[in-house]
Amino acid sequence: MISIRGTLLRNEPMSRHTSLKVGGPADLYAVPQDVDDLQLLVTQLAQQQVPWLAIGRGYNLLVRDGGIRGAVISLERFNRVEALNADQIRAEAGAENLEVVRFAQQRGLGGIGFIAGIPGTIGGAIRMNAGAYGEGILERTACMTLLREGNVAEYCIDQLAYGYRRLDLQPGDLVLSATLHLEPRDPELTEQEIRKDLELRRSKHTVGFPSAGSFFKNPAGKATWRLIDAAGMRGVRVGGALVSEVHSNFLVNAGQATAADFLSLSARVKQAVLEQSGILLEEEVRIVGEEL
Repeated sequence: MISIRGTLLRNEPMSRHTSLKVGGPADLYAVPQDVDDLQLLVTQLAQQQVPWLAIGRGYNLLVRDGGIRGAVISLERFNRVEALNADQIRAEAGAENLEVVRFAQQRGLGGIGFIAGIPGTIGGAIRMNAGAYGEGILERTACMTLLREGNVAEYCIDQLAYGYRRLDLQPGDLVLSATLHLEPRDPELTEQEIRKDLELRRSKHTVGFPSAGSFFKNPAGKATWRLIDAAGMRGVRVGGALVSEVHSNFLVNAGQATAADFLSLSARVKQAVLEQSGILLEEEVRIVGEEL
């Protein structure tokens, strides 16, 4: 019997916890209260041989319709941000990206404005090396705290391998927080950067339906949305899943979509792009769970 001080739900529909609003039930959905509670939870899961998956706010995530066998661990209560010294802050995994940018701004620090308009949390941003305009968050990361094999430890960035939209961690690693190395910046300049980024994303990425952001990675030197357009896939629909008319690298839930709809649409887009350009797209969204 699993027991924690935080919240523990059973047979919880993941459609309630993903930005795409699809996904079958998780056997367990756990929201630990703090690090001690998290360690207790992970220990119990290991003892009972229950697999688990950690999430933030469910962005960049597609859960199949059969749901998730085992436990989903939400780090939404790990949301503190603190100043460490004159040019470093520490953000817990569940802190919203924009909140972290604002925290730094209030202290006259900048350099991470490019994540202001990326929905989601620092933990998710770190796991996928989120970025924009040629920059990635791991380039601003000095160290990170991981839960590895039940133990909490800090790892500096030079101890880890990473690249475009990836961070190579060991199976079962869980990002708890990140120490970001920033630079002095006039708060007004940061405000201009934030507003410019948010407005750009509103104009290009406000697609009007639930989405997971960019569905596919950009191949080297290519813009995925151009490849999808060239393949004639803008506006194509499978069930309730639609290639957005606003931004064709966004696959959106246009109404009562299932995960199967998204997977089928994704396969059609990839095949069309491959036939038209010879490029095989790779999903940026994380696909988890079981089929019905």
